[in-house]
Amino acid sequence: MASISLRGVQKAYGEGPPVIRDVDLEIGKNEFCVFLGPSGCGKSTLLRMIAGLEDVTDGDVSIGDKLVNDVPAAQRGVAMVFQSYALFPHMTVYENMAFGLKLAKTPKAEIDRKVRDAARILQLDTLLDRHPKALSGGQRQRVAIGRAIVREPGVFLFDEPLSNLDATLRGQTRIEIARLHRQFADASVVYVTHDQVEAMTLADKIVLLHAGQDTERFGSIAQVGAPLDLYHRPKSRFVAGFIGSPRMNFLPARVASIDANGVTVTLEGTGEVVRLPLQGSRLSVDVPVTFGVRPEHLEPISTEAPPPGDGRAVTLTRQVSLVEALGEHSYVHLEQPRGGVLIAKAPGDAGLKPGDRAHFRAPVSACHLFAEDGFAIEQLDAIEQHA
Repeated sequence: MASISLRGVQKAYGEGPPVIRDVDLEIGKNEFCVFLGPSGCGKSTLLRMIAGLEDVTDGDVSIGDKLVNDVPAAQRGVAMVFQSYALFPHMTVYENMAFGLKLAKTPKAEIDRKVRDAARILQLDTLLDRHPKALSGGQRQRVAIGRAIVREPGVFLFDEPLSNLDATLRGQTRIEIARLHRQFADASVVYVTHDQVEAMTLADKIVLLHAGQDTERFGSIAQVGAPLDLYHRPKSRFVAGFIGSPRMNFLPARVASIDANGVTVTLEGTGEVVRLPLQGSRLSVDVPVTFGVRPEHLEPISTEAPPPGDGRAVTLTRQVSLVEALGEHSYVHLEQPRGGVLIAKAPGDAGLKPGDRAHFRAPVSACHLFAEDGFAIEQLDAIEQHA
């Protein structure tokens, strides 16, 4: 087993701007770390630098206690599983899984034992004599994983291994990878994906990378933490908008007042007043901010008059424009005075229909505020915990 350390890591091609920028990261022994982000954010490039398939422009990469910047990929003690499977079509499943061990001049008896043990774990033991063309996509990916397992590396690297599979196979293979990590608990895993479901269900730690129009932050880390940390306490509007499906609702607002107990904002277009227990030292009165709340935290409470506020919840009143009924739950689209999208996730039997005027309530603990620079305003209890 091996830990991974990245210190000031950067990657640039030619004279262009860095595609990976100032990455400082520690991945512990036995940890399942997921690099997450939209396409083109540099997550695969970062993985390939750990693997030794890309040179580091600046900074240091260490595996265990060893600096590996100049160590060839084959000598880093890592095993990589690619998106494209990368199986030899003329070899059987057994031969594909044994190939790396043969190159390493491993004794035949040991090769046979390791291949058959891995095949049994991956439920490939009845397929060892088949060629890749006779396998399904999920079976091919399991062969690629088996080829990595037999090497018994200290670090497993997965580069979007499920992206070529259909939805059902993705779900099944994701469960298998989680089970394998528990079974091979002495190995660290770094896993690249743009699918937040994979990230949230597999990761001990998520590393979310910036992308998009923000050229100053492109390729840098937006936030690192446990999956539910990123979900409940996003550090920026980018993180809040990327984690969660449907994405968080963002409503324009202005600061009405600030005191020791929190911040009061007025939502633009409706004049609704929202009071939140947030640290307002970064804000000033009348500056624009963004109010955020996730669809699943907006609970329909009535189509009649809303109950009086008690300071523990925020109430929003809107007209229903569309209801997407999905059975167990429905996505309720609500009209915004100045355009935009506001979605609430309601029970499937909520009885709402287009044209209804309804009230929705969210606990203040589930509401967020983002300053003009896009960074989140911290909750008062978070400030106290950090003190």
